[in-house]
Amino acid sequence: MSDASLSSGAAPKPRGKSLLVQDARTRKRNAAEKRFRAYGMTAILIGLFFLVVLAVSIIRSGAPAFTQTVVDVEFTLTEEQYTAAEGELFKTKAYEGLLIEEIRTALDARGIEVAFDADAIQRLLGKPGGTLREHYRANEQDLGSPVAFKLAAASRVDGYLTGRVTRDALQDSRFLQGSDLDLIDALVDAGIITRAFNWNFITGADSGVDNPGGAGIGASVVGSFFMMLVVLALSLPIGVAASIYLEEFAPQNRFTDLIEVNISNLAAVPSIVFGILGLAVFIQFMHLPQSAPLVGGLVLTLMTLPTIIISTRASLKSVPPSIRDAALGVGASKMQAVFHHVLPLAMPGILTGTIIGLAQALGETAPLLLIGMVGFVARGYPDGVLAGFTEPNSAMPAQIYTWAARADASFYEKAWGGIIILLIFLLTMNIIAIILRRRFERRW
Repeated sequence: MSDASLSSGAAPKPRGKSLLVQDARTRKRNAAEKRFRAYGMTAILIGLFFLVVLAVSIIRSGAPAFTQTVVDVEFTLTEEQYTAAEGELFKTKAYEGLLIEEIRTALDARGIEVAFDADAIQRLLGKPGGTLREHYRANEQDLGSPVAFKLAAASRVDGYLTGRVTRDALQDSRFLQGSDLDLIDALVDAGIITRAFNWNFITGADSGVDNPGGAGIGASVVGSFFMMLVVLALSLPIGVAASIYLEEFAPQNRFTDLIEVNISNLAAVPSIVFGILGLAVFIQFMHLPQSAPLVGGLVLTLMTLPTIIISTRASLKSVPPSIRDAALGVGASKMQAVFHHVLPLAMPGILTGTIIGLAQALGETAPLLLIGMVGFVARGYPDGVLAGFTEPNSAMPAQIYTWAARADASFYEKAWGGIIILLIFLLTMNIIAIILRRRFERRW
């Protein structure tokens, strides 16, 4: 009986297919998943490729703005020469004559012969006599001692040394002539013309349309700084307060729904519309100073508020409802629950959204164009803190736009250099946002 029961209780043969063997449908699904991953990796690689191409193009085009061609001259001025030069009717020309003699002596000492006159020196160096005169008037103790001067060369000299200006394409003009190229080559062979880092580009101000070599972006950086102070002081408290009210305290009715829809619509409005609004309200109606960082900050605040409100509300929504319920359950009021528990947990997202909004405002040009910051040429730094807000100034994107619109190719290099500085500021702000997010992030 036991034998019969064992034989009759044998395990039946499995029906269907084994789970260890992939059928055709599973293989097809796995192949589709692999193709999707390949598409994703391809898209990422294409994006990285174009990003690298863009970065290389910006750096290659903007790097010349950070260097300049200088003429190294060791100049010795005696008291007799100083007295004679100051007694001349045209004092700067007297100093230029002394400089020309010094350059001739330096070339003769190296056995280099080349013909040039005062006009050639002015085409190469602008008006160096003014620089020498200002130095010795301020430092009379240097009389009789050798002083090393680094005189900035004209932009077309720089273009010739970098290959932008060639002998074949050069046409004689009041800016540069063919004979001047022989003088440049001689000065290069003598080691008098060298390349140096252009600190004036970072710390200087715009120099007008005729002097691209002396143009700098420093004054525009200061203008952008004061604008960002206005934006930060207004957009952060107003945006956060509006977000907290709409998300935590406002009743759900048609009025609040209308406000929420309008905030979303304002976030998609072109920035030039905010510029027209600022022109009409702040300048024409309120008569605030045109081209002032204060007005620019007010306009950018209007543009940034929707972005900050939307990001802050998203951060508040990300806090679990259990946090609010627990706070209310132990006796906290609605305001205590929001400000003591919900707001600290949402702070990383709020700070991140605020800094991203500020970075967006920092790169805007269209609103600044309409309030006059593009037309104004900043020739110096403001006299004080109050003047930094109220006196006309420029901003980094406005200055870049102005340089790019000028005809001289040297200004085009300055524009690319300004883009590099602007990208450094934007990258710094995004890094700060990441650090603040990691610093204040809490897990529940």
